[in-house]
Amino acid sequence: MNETFSIQQGDVLAEVQNHVGLITLNRAKALNALSLDMVRSLTQVLLAWAQDPLVQVVAMRGMGKEGAFGAFCAGGDIRFFHTAALAGDTALDDFFTEEYRLNHLIHHYRKPCIVFMDGVVMGGGMGLAQGAALRIATDRTKMAMPETMIGLFPDVGGGFFLSRCEGALGEYLGLTGQMLNGADAVFAGLADVLVDSAALNVMWSQLSTHHWAQPDALEAFTAAFKTSAQITQPAWWNDDLNHAFSASDLQGIAHALAAAGNTHALEALHKRSPLMLAVTLEQIRRARHMNLSDELRMERDLVRHSFHPAHLNRTPAQSDTVEGIRALAVDKDHAPRWSPAHIDELHVDMVTPFFNSPWAPDAHPLRDLQAPTV
Repeated sequence: MNETFSIQQGDVLAEVQNHVGLITLNRAKALNALSLDMVRSLTQVLLAWAQDPLVQVVAMRGMGKEGAFGAFCAGGDIRFFHTAALAGDTALDDFFTEEYRLNHLIHHYRKPCIVFMDGVVMGGGMGLAQGAALRIATDRTKMAMPETMIGLFPDVGGGFFLSRCEGALGEYLGLTGQMLNGADAVFAGLADVLVDSAALNVMWSQLSTHHWAQPDALEAFTAAFKTSAQITQPAWWNDDLNHAFSASDLQGIAHALAAAGNTHALEALHKRSPLMLAVTLEQIRRARHMNLSDELRMERDLVRHSFHPAHLNRTPAQSDTVEGIRALAVDKDHAPRWSPAHIDELHVDMVTPFFNSPWAPDAHPLRDLQAPTV
């Protein structure tokens, strides 16, 4: 029997067709950037489907004007971050708490979750995708964790999944914001399979007719659609970069890059917040030895300090995060005034307090996260 029902909650479309829960992010004008309402809708739908025996598998895609599925998700709504931070709006805290809970839910979801990572997949989009059981990349995939460009760090579990990349690749991706195409994403372990974007509509239509109860159902679903492209090491990644980004601190990375004559990577670092580069490096190094629940709790601490750097005697308006968003998305002058302005001006006492939780363990907003959730 093919039972179908559908609901629409703002910018999230959700329906069930023949035992498959289908989710479409439908905020195309913003490249499906996540709002608090979208986070809440996604959480509500996924929690309901986790308990619904009618639903065997869940699939998620974006929608837009270009390509089959447009963009998957460009991240969080950074204009909202800027406005809320300046206004002291508590919805900013709610957003990160609830977004990280959603990330945790997807990582530990009791049913297979498939994500179609077509088009832009950045920041919050990576948080939705990386916990999925099947991460499908395409020839249109544009993947990155570019948060250091806005004076933030790769959150939404970024420390967890970047630290699991081979060697120092995660450090490189987190610090430089390097863009990955679909084949790069598979190479990095951030996608499971590469398909032709022209096949996506057919794949989506076949979700509701596939035999999900069979063994190896996920592999069987993608078998006919995999491209013949060889997954090889990208031209932008090499042993010299792996060596440089394995250095013990940010200054060591910069010195190794200079010694190797890698001006491209150095220039990428020099455009970003030195303070948040150092925080990001420490985040990834710590996360390598943490489970997801603890890592997300650490990120919740970090994001609080990012917008409220009281240990630096700064207001939210004086934070590198608000300044970075201003320069990129508000005034668009692309001339952020970082403090400190240069890597060599960093001191450890600027960075270490980011990792001190502002909450007692029993008062932490993510204190109850553990696996499995549902």
